[in-house]
Amino acid sequence: MNTTTLILLCVLIGIAILGIAAFFFLRKRRTEGLRTQFGPEYDRALQESGDRRHAEARLEERKERVEHFKIQPLTPGDSARFTESWRRIQARFVDDPNGAVTEADQLLGDVMSTRGYPVSDFEQRTADISVDHPRVVENYRAAHEIALRHAQGKASTEDLRQAMIHYRTLFVDLVSEPEMVSEKAAS
Repeated sequence: MNTTTLILLCVLIGIAILGIAAFFFLRKRRTEGLRTQFGPEYDRALQESGDRRHAEARLEERKERVEHFKIQPLTPGDSARFTESWRRIQARFVDDPNGAVTEADQLLGDVMSTRGYPVSDFEQRTADISVDHPRVVENYRAAHEIALRHAQGKASTEDLRQAMIHYRTLFVDLVSEPEMVSEKAAS
C-alpha cells in the first residue's frame, strides 16, 4: 500500500466516523427537541408505541399537521365571551353537575374551533392539542374519560367535579394564549 492510498483510506475512515457522529448528534438533538416541546406527551407516545423512532415519527407528524392549521389567539371579545361562559358553567355545576360537564366539553370544542383547531374525533383533537398544549392535554383526556363514564351512568358527583377541574386546566391554557401559540401567530 502506497502513501497516497493510506492517506485516502484514513480520510475516508475519518469522514465515515464524522458522518456517524453527526447522525447520532442530530438524532439526539431531535429527541431532546421533541422531549422539550411535548414534555409528558413524549413519554406517553413512547409508552404507547414501545419504539422511540416510531413515537418520534408520530410526534413529528403531529407537528407537521398542526403547522398547516391557522392557529390564532382569541380576540379580546372572544376571550371575554368564553371566560363569561366558563364562569356560568362553573356556577351551574352546583345545581346541575351533569349539565355543567357536558357544557364544559362543548365550550372547549368551541374555543378550539375559534382558535383554529379542527374539531374532529377526540383522539385526533387531543393529538392536535398536544402540539401546542402538551402539559395540559392529559387533563383533557382525564376529563373526557370521566364524561364517557358519566354517559354510562358510572361517574359520581366527585368524578364530575374532577372533570370540571381537568377541563378548566385546558380552558385556561387555551384562553390565556400561551407564548408558543402567540409566537406562531406572529410569524
